[in-house]
Amino acid sequence: MIHRAERARRDIREIPRVVCNGAVRLPDGALAWTLAATALLAAVQSARLWWLRALPRRRLRRVAERGAAGETRAEGILARHGYAIDARQAAQRFAITVDGEEVAVMVRADFLVTRGGRRFVAEVKTGEAAPRPEHPPTRRQLLEYRHAFDVDGVLLVHAEAERVQEVEFPPAPVEGAPSRLAWLAVGALLGAAAALLATSR
Repeated sequence: MIHRAERARRDIREIPRVVCNGAVRLPDGALAWTLAATALLAAVQSARLWWLRALPRRRLRRVAERGAAGETRAEGILARHGYAIDARQAAQRFAITVDGEEVAVMVRADFLVTRGGRRFVAEVKTGEAAPRPEHPPTRRQLLEYRHAFDVDGVLLVHAEAERVQEVEFPPAPVEGAPSRLAWLAVGALLGAAAALLATSR
């Protein structure tokens, strides 16, 4: 037991700290290391926050650069498909009605082109989803262009696949016009009447 008590007292003496008036004093150099570690942690956290804030800007810049490169490439693609470029970044104003009041809006298309006496709006897309006509934002954009510009049609240019597609939209249904089912019924009645006339002869 005596040896254990002496060993315990020796271990306590070897602990690298000094207690003065109830306060713990760190050994020489410990405070400097603590301050350096705190400063390093603060610097790492600041760099992390800066990177997170800058990430969206870098992503938008990459998208813009990819789009600009796609438009440059699209000029050659359109030319190879026989389209002549009439205008670049063509702007068009038109009016929409909001609660009975007209509101002027503006759209801007990548190109206005002509081929064979027909005029088109050409929209250039890059990436995976955007160049597909069934992609909702692309489809709505083409439909708006078709309405805003006085053209014969709209073109969707896939710059990376070097593909040009003419996209056509069905006419808006006319209120009061017969439905497709009604036309089918009329056709069936006419067919039945023709069959009766043929058998009565």
